[in-house]
Amino acid sequence: MAIVPDKRESELTLSEKLNDFMQKNRKILIIGFSAIVFALAVFIVGSFVRNKIQSNALIRLDEFTNSYEELSVFIGSDDPQDMERMIQVNSLLEDLAAFGSKNSGFPAARAYSLRADIYWEMRNFSEAEQAWLTAARFAGRSYLAPVSYFNAAVAAEEQGNIETAISHYRSAITYGDVFPGAAQAQFSIGRLQESLNNSAAAVDAYRILINTWPNDPVWTDLAQSRVIMLME
Repeated sequence: MAIVPDKRESELTLSEKLNDFMQKNRKILIIGFSAIVFALAVFIVGSFVRNKIQSNALIRLDEFTNSYEELSVFIGSDDPQDMERMIQVNSLLEDLAAFGSKNSGFPAARAYSLRADIYWEMRNFSEAEQAWLTAARFAGRSYLAPVSYFNAAVAAEEQGNIETAISHYRSAITYGDVFPGAAQAQFSIGRLQESLNNSAAAVDAYRILINTWPNDPVWTDLAQSRVIMLME
């Protein structure tokens, strides 16, 4: 006849086994628990530090923006009395470059975008284009990326680099709904293709605009009128 163990005895045995296991492996368990606590602490501290750095970076960006707004009226001036101000502008350009090289993401993108704005005011379109392209690379998927590509395209146009401008406009369009100026960028592609006497490519560009942004209140109608003119 089989002997059925008492329930309390069975539970006691299980408790004893668990206690014995913990006694034998307490060092490993303590180390494992400590590792979890340490990892959690590192994560919390790391998050705090990142947030602090991000906050400090945004404060510094506000300072740069204020400096730019104060100096913007003197940028590009030929007045000898403004030369001291222009020295400050050049110093601001250097500070923005240093800030951008030490940061990443949106803060870096905004710093390079400010550099581009300054170069644009100085009518240094080549440097403005490169600064906006750098801003776009740092901006990730934020709205600043397509805006920077669009501005780089305008700067390329100012230099007469039409094919490059078309490429930049296309880069801006890839951001879709993030960029409210996508329809205008697509129209610009058609316009530039016309300037190159590529009528077929221009019509294709305008038709893409019409099909992709049929409800745009401005650029779709303009594209339709250009298609009619080119098809006559």
